[in-house]
Amino acid sequence: MIKSILYFLLACIFEVGGGYLVWIWLKNDRPLWIGILGMVMLAVYGVVATLQTSTFGRVFAGYGGIFIVFSIVWAMVFDKFKPDRFDIVGAVLILLGVFIMLYGRNFIK
Repeated sequence: MIKSILYFLLACIFEVGGGYLVWIWLKNDRPLWIGILGMVMLAVYGVVATLQTSTFGRVFAGYGGIFIVFSIVWAMVFDKFKPDRFDIVGAVLILLGVFIMLYGRNFIK
């Protein structure tokens, strides 16, 4: 389970980070190399995600929930985004659902 969580976090860094670099390249008129770096990071994300041992559907559905929460954290750090109580409650519920979906079978037989 720890290895799986680390793969999810690594995938988040490459996916959200890569998407962010492409975003600022196009939206904030940054140099082309920033966009290219973002695209490379997005490609690496696709490879990192395959390191998970569960099925494609379960991994990508679970990753979708983790992506939501990681995106909020990323925006807080890099864009000074201030989540409100609805963002926080929603993120907690999403993580709970992801945990149940991905790891619940390990605890309840």
